[in-house]
Amino acid sequence: MIITLFKCSYKPFLPLRKTSLLSPSQWPIPLHRHKISTATTQYAANGPRVRFRSFGSTGQSQPSINDKSSKTADGGEGESNKNNSNSNINKSSSSELWLYNTMSKQKEFFRPKVAGKVGMYVCGVTAYDLSHIGHARVYVCFDVLYRYLRHLGYEVNYIRNFTDVDDKIIARARELGEDPISLSRRYCEEFRQDMVYLNCLSPSVEPRVSDHMPQIIDMIKQILDNGCAYNIDGDVYFSVDKFSDYGQLSGRKLEDNRAGERVAVDSRKKNPADFALWKSAKEGEPFWESPWGPGRPGWHIECSAMSAAYLGYFFDIHGGGMDLIFPHHENEIAQSCAACKKSNVSYWMHNGFVTIDSEKMSKSLGNFFTIRQVIDLYHPLALRLFLIGTHYRSPINYSDVLLENASDRVFYIYQTLHDCEEVLSHHNEEDRKDSIPPAVFSCISKFNEEVLLSMLDDLHTPVSVSALSEPLKTINDLLNTRQGKKQELRIESLAALEKAIKNVLSILGLMPTSYSEVLQQLMEKALKRAKLTEDQVLQKIEERTSARMSKEYEKSDSIRKELAAVGIALMDSPDGTSWRPAVPLSMQEQQISAA
Repeated sequence: MIITLFKCSYKPFLPLRKTSLLSPSQWPIPLHRHKISTATTQYAANGPRVRFRSFGSTGQSQPSINDKSSKTADGGEGESNKNNSNSNINKSSSSELWLYNTMSKQKEFFRPKVAGKVGMYVCGVTAYDLSHIGHARVYVCFDVLYRYLRHLGYEVNYIRNFTDVDDKIIARARELGEDPISLSRRYCEEFRQDMVYLNCLSPSVEPRVSDHMPQIIDMIKQILDNGCAYNIDGDVYFSVDKFSDYGQLSGRKLEDNRAGERVAVDSRKKNPADFALWKSAKEGEPFWESPWGPGRPGWHIECSAMSAAYLGYFFDIHGGGMDLIFPHHENEIAQSCAACKKSNVSYWMHNGFVTIDSEKMSKSLGNFFTIRQVIDLYHPLALRLFLIGTHYRSPINYSDVLLENASDRVFYIYQTLHDCEEVLSHHNEEDRKDSIPPAVFSCISKFNEEVLLSMLDDLHTPVSVSALSEPLKTINDLLNTRQGKKQELRIESLAALEKAIKNVLSILGLMPTSYSEVLQQLMEKALKRAKLTEDQVLQKIEERTSARMSKEYEKSDSIRKELAAVGIALMDSPDGTSWRPAVPLSMQEQQISAA
């Protein structure tokens, strides 16, 4: 039996947007502009779909993957899909997206307030230094959510702010003798570059606190008018006693917060847990005029004001790191509800910490690695794979071993796809048949189903990453084994498998423009970690080749082990010996011992 194909039913992800932050000469991953499709089921909002068509006199139904209603290469709707791109969202129980809601402490079926549209606000960085990999985890996690919501057909308004007015910024600027606003603008741009390195899409809007003083002041006025705040000598405090639901997100009781909670100590407060909405100006600090005198906003009010400005008081998703649950998000809820009683966010989402020896990584603890420090030695896509290799709500422990494994896995993925692309380039697409063998069709169907079910289940990315193994293995069999090379419809099978994998890599944010460029970069990083040049590695290969020809096998093995110890694996073939990055031998042994 041969399964007949027609080219494309998998709903492609929208193209990535480039940024002008980096010059073409800089090495970060180019963002893709491919149209990506798979050779079997469609990941649409109404679940996996297989089209059927009868062929011949047998009346046998064959799965077809020709779907002209899928999105076009530039992200537009196909002709038959223009008027109903969101009509199937949330109809089928098999396609329900479930997200964990911190407010309810359980997974809930995702249903946006407006059909087909999603409003999402994610708390951004306080821009006073380079961002660390704890930040990277937050924004990679929510980038995957952003990508997947768009993949399902939703129109997503994604807001991610910059805090550019803050005590930490003022302190750092004073230390460096720099203007606070200028300093924060500089680090905002550095953060944007980090996001480009990590292949994160740009949000719809990236508002800054300093640009939204009128909105912040207006919200504070409203909270005061509603009797939920008070003014003392130009400082405005929120009165937590006026909000009966305070603590609903974190589960903390108000009396618990009074005992040693990290809030500014001020004997003028009516309640020690009251927090600042507006801080009166101090000498040498930036300030803005307000009805209460010159000053600047407290930390929490900024997100309430900016989320309301861009999404209104009723929107779908509010996200950030787990450390923001209390007090930041708890205070946001109190402020927003005090300004508008009907204020409501449907889903509160929080990612787990990145830890070092089971301790939270953070600037304040001084146990952090910046994104730049990590990608100096490891490819940004290896870091991204490391971050999504653990479920977003679970803690993830940073280690060189895990980064080496992620780097090794990324190399394998792109080497396989590069080899596949190379073979396909020698065969015209027009000459390919519209069929693949049942075993390949089954492999792709299983792969798509595993990814679909895992992503719909609260974005279980580790399962999706793991699911890549089988189609990649099948490609390698078709490319390298004697039986695979003789496989009927081999080229058609390779093309279908490659498309399926590309689709999933795009959803996960792991799809580069050029496999060869990434492979070269991965090799350069491996050499840097090994403290070797490529010429030195090639010299070692020559020495080993001479030793083998002289039957000095002990010396030959010694050279291989010497290179393996620093993460350089040698591969022998009839054409000679080549090398590739690998997990250093000592780390492999460490993993075996731990197992």
